[in-house]
Amino acid sequence: MSATAADVRQWDLDHLWHPFTQMAEYAETDPLVVVAGEGNYLVDDHGRRLFDATSALWCNLFGHRVPAIDAAVREQLGRLAHSTLLGATHPGAAELARRLVEITPPGLDHVFFTDNGATAVEAALKIAFQYRLLTQGPEAAARSTYLSFDNAYHGDTLGAAAVGGVELFHETFRPILLRTLKVRAPYCYRCPAGKAPGDCPIDRGDEVEEALAREGGRVSAVVLEPGLQAAAGMLVLPEGFLTAVAAACRRHGALLILDEVATGFGRTGALFACEREGVIPDLLCLAKGLTGGYLPLAATLATDAIYRVFLGRYEEYRHFFHGHTYTGNPLGCAAALATLKLLAESGAVGAVPGKARILREALAAVEAHPKVGDVRQAGLMCGVELVADRSGKTRFPPGERTGHKVCLAMRDHGVFARPLGDVIVLMPPLSATETELRHLAASLQAVLQDRFGG
Repeated sequence: MSATAADVRQWDLDHLWHPFTQMAEYAETDPLVVVAGEGNYLVDDHGRRLFDATSALWCNLFGHRVPAIDAAVREQLGRLAHSTLLGATHPGAAELARRLVEITPPGLDHVFFTDNGATAVEAALKIAFQYRLLTQGPEAAARSTYLSFDNAYHGDTLGAAAVGGVELFHETFRPILLRTLKVRAPYCYRCPAGKAPGDCPIDRGDEVEEALAREGGRVSAVVLEPGLQAAAGMLVLPEGFLTAVAAACRRHGALLILDEVATGFGRTGALFACEREGVIPDLLCLAKGLTGGYLPLAATLATDAIYRVFLGRYEEYRHFFHGHTYTGNPLGCAAALATLKLLAESGAVGAVPGKARILREALAAVEAHPKVGDVRQAGLMCGVELVADRSGKTRFPPGERTGHKVCLAMRDHGVFARPLGDVIVLMPPLSATETELRHLAASLQAVLQDRFGG
């Protein structure tokens, strides 16, 4: 006998612990029960169609039930669902590694597969540490540290959290995290009225340079989200900042780890955000859109210079002692290969700048609303920051749950969105149409008008 809608809701409340969710509050609500996906829409158990403005938490590129990806996973299921990569391989993992090397910046020749964004970062951090150990010895490795940025988010495993800087997420666990250096990342806010752009100086990486110089070679790696800090509220970094950080790393002997978990696979209008400034990292972390939002799979790419340091005789124990049961899962690899084929053949990435302009134009009325403090955007990654007082950018009290309530109201207009605090995150799939983008902006504007007037 199939479960009724009432069964699902009761089992959910009785047993399911949701991530980033205050369960006491959640228990007082009528939860959204998603039962199907159709193109760019979610379907709930009431039959409502909701435009998926979060892209299934930023990982869905082409919508739901994509025929080419569905077929690839089904075909792979008919051959092999899973096999370990410990001492063995399979065609999907080998082909996907080759394809990733072909499409990522040149020089990233080796691919280590994991399961999600946090584990991709975790692998990169451990590779950087062991690289320091193997090249400079135990004493240098023991003294080494990582440099990362305030408001950064790289995942919730302990290593990834240690290089994160979102207080709300990370401060609770600070006592059990490894120590890291944090520096301020500059944000590309628009200049205040009456000031010319030249009157608004932007930090081009001086603080990073100073921190690396001060540490005297102790920093083994700098960890950065290129282009923008996504989970911090879509905080856009100024053009040239990534270039400056990369140059500082080279001068001071620190590896550069770029976390493209959120920005990769076309979100910003380039296949990878680092390509916009021609920066090639030492280690590149990918996940989310890698499988089109279908299955958990991540990759950490490394240069040949790093990879070769790990080679040697077995008894030297130079190999990378790290891995996961589902590393390089064949079903995930099949979904990823189909996704990369769609990216190459559909022109979806090339269409992002035009769609981004449409979304920005459609958000003009939202941006003018007195309760909107800022609209930040990089390609189809967008954050609309709600404020109690626009003149002073005074925030709403957290207990009012303003962003949450606005997103709930957007469901009545056929849109599913999820906020970061009081920042309404809009990250539609690359397959979103002009009509859908305009409807997304109009829905947010209608909710703001209904709730606040103005």
